[in-house]
Amino acid sequence: MDFDLDSRCARLSVGELADFAAERIGRAAQHSGPWRAKVGTQWHEELRARERATESGALFEVPIRAAVIHRGWRIELTGRIDQLVPAQPPRPVLLREVKTITSALPASAEALRETYGSYIVQLATYAALRRMEASETPLSAELVFVEIATGILQTLPLDRTDELLFSQRLEQLTAFLDEQHRSRERLRGLHVRAPFSELRPGQADASQALADALQRARVIAFEAPTGFGKTGILLEAALRRLQQGHQRRLIYLTSKGTGQLQVTQTLARMTGHRAGEPASPSPAVWQVRSKSEHCINSQFACSPEHCDYLHDLKARWKTGGLSRFYLLDQHPRDLESLRRAGRDATVCPYEITRTALAYNEVWVGDYNYVFGTGTRVLFDEQPGFDPAQTLLVIDEAHNLPSRAAEARSHVVSLEQAQRALSELEHAEAPRGLVRAWTAWTQLLATLPVTDAADAALEDDVADTVRRVTDQLAAAPLPDLPLDVTEILWTMAELDAWLHDPEITRLIWSPRPGELRLTCLDAAGAISSILSRYGAVILASATVGEVSDFATALGLSQPATLDEGSSLLKVTAPAPWRSGSFRVGYDLRVDTRFRKRAETATETAMTVARLRAASPAAVVVFFPSYRYAETVTRELERVRPALRVALQPRSGTLADLQSWIDESLLLADALFLVLGSSFSEGIDFLGGRVTHAMVVGPALPEVNAVQRARLAALSNVPAESAFRRVYQVPGMQKVNQALGRLVRAPGQRAVVLLHCERFADRTFQELLAPEYRGGTALCTDAELDAWLASPPPSPA
Repeated sequence: MDFDLDSRCARLSVGELADFAAERIGRAAQHSGPWRAKVGTQWHEELRARERATESGALFEVPIRAAVIHRGWRIELTGRIDQLVPAQPPRPVLLREVKTITSALPASAEALRETYGSYIVQLATYAALRRMEASETPLSAELVFVEIATGILQTLPLDRTDELLFSQRLEQLTAFLDEQHRSRERLRGLHVRAPFSELRPGQADASQALADALQRARVIAFEAPTGFGKTGILLEAALRRLQQGHQRRLIYLTSKGTGQLQVTQTLARMTGHRAGEPASPSPAVWQVRSKSEHCINSQFACSPEHCDYLHDLKARWKTGGLSRFYLLDQHPRDLESLRRAGRDATVCPYEITRTALAYNEVWVGDYNYVFGTGTRVLFDEQPGFDPAQTLLVIDEAHNLPSRAAEARSHVVSLEQAQRALSELEHAEAPRGLVRAWTAWTQLLATLPVTDAADAALEDDVADTVRRVTDQLAAAPLPDLPLDVTEILWTMAELDAWLHDPEITRLIWSPRPGELRLTCLDAAGAISSILSRYGAVILASATVGEVSDFATALGLSQPATLDEGSSLLKVTAPAPWRSGSFRVGYDLRVDTRFRKRAETATETAMTVARLRAASPAAVVVFFPSYRYAETVTRELERVRPALRVALQPRSGTLADLQSWIDESLLLADALFLVLGSSFSEGIDFLGGRVTHAMVVGPALPEVNAVQRARLAALSNVPAESAFRRVYQVPGMQKVNQALGRLVRAPGQRAVVLLHCERFADRTFQELLAPEYRGGTALCTDAELDAWLASPPPSPA
């Protein structure tokens, strides 16, 4: 659907109008795929052949185009009628729509109208438009339902009551368009406050540079150090774009719930009403939490067959008064309010979120709602959502390539397949499905352990998956446990994955009975998604070399700024970080995996030396948890009095903060793992730690996936491939960790990079500028002298 608020004109297909619902109650995406469309096409062709045989003179795929004026809006509709049978007195002209379904036929007319209401609306719309276009009255219309599994046909004629559905849907559409018009006026009247009461050095320049870049380029990489105030600057730029009418909606993505909460709180400070100020509109903001967080059942079971909160949603919605969540601007919309309202109305709280989103100008959520393969439908299917009219902001964007690849990777186990087969047999599922699933189970049972499947195995996997999906499309599933149903429908995702041209893939088996379908590189998929949006800001403290960043996202470098896929980098100036770090390169040791055992003692003694030079506890970053454990044991042997706090493997944000607070008081050294939440998401170290050490570049583990990534880059020089697969992600973790140490003017840090590789040119050039040009330390004496020298003096 496309609409112009100034001319009050909307353009959409008849199918879109039929499927339109401003309230998206229970509108979860249905499992389908190319195989489902193929089945539909086959039945359409079959019924055309049958109609031709009657020599009725029927026309097929008849185009129709008409405009309707309703409530001051011009609605332009287009579509194609499946079959138009000319009048044969006494029978009038007949319009016929064919719909393939998996539900069992025959069924009552009431059940068909309840289940397939949008099909009735579509047919009613075609009838109304045909009367307007050809002045054909009388005119009859009918739906022909085809049960895929059996080929049984059932005809449902359109009656006079059904014909009213067209005007009712126009009422719903124009009411929604009126709300979009009010939304536009609300954005125009925004009063946007500055995000900071006092500006730090560099913030004003960064804000202006970002605003200028948005005028010149569509895709921008915005690099600002941790603690700079990046969120406020991004939101100010975004709100101005909405206010000026460049975009109609803002989507702000960040991978952590704490980051999302910070965004909503900052928005409230920048736009919320304050006592003593004239009343001014605020943008409607919705933070999207995961479906499981919304769930109010004792166990998460998201299926109408297993959840009472998903039954009779439309009736319960009205009696529960849940429209208040989007009709009342100041109504609370925090997660607990949603859960409480859902419990009171016996409606799934996630359905409140699904429905309310369309009435909000700002959506805040996780990457998956744009870059996931299943969850993205929540945004994509919102009425009125147009990516081309949307500003997409992605925070911590250095994580996007790995997150997008993870979202496109799958693990299949023989144990799951065997459980599903047992349940299918017990439920007496259709024989074709049982046979196809048996073949899938046998394939997994005989799977060889391999780092990369050969062409024959890949073909077997693809063929067997397709056999299963074809059978799933052919008949409704019997009553099965929810987890088994989910296992079965995962096959549709695997089928799509196996034929996705936008990813680089690896099929492999690390152990008997386990099949992994791994996305090696999602750059093509990322680029394709980003190309849909009117403007994109990719924000990170570690953008690094723009060429590396652009390659990981499938974007080109900014040779010309008007290219839709080019990337323009904006770097926020932070003069207060100049001179805040004193960096040393400890060249006495080699921390490569094969050398770690023989250098563990030297590493442990270096930690002790660093602590002796520091007035308080030091932080030591390791590339892996196992490496940190090894050095911890060595310290217990050579320096038993030195107290080490090794980070816990998991915990809530409050748990992690409490651990850091306690460890800084009671321990001599905190051992953290590069790439973990402590090094990338915990911002409690700035100003509290003055000495830190990084034990080696955090290069990814050498395994089947990394070897496959290297092999996929066989067309580029070996050094460039190694840089992309190993060095860039490893050094990015180092830069992320060190960035947490200096977050504000006046803070400083002494940093020891403990490995001879840090002096190598290829590693040096991947360090952030403030960590380059340090002192090379080749002997114990040089290290001791460096540790004894004065601390850095920040600008």
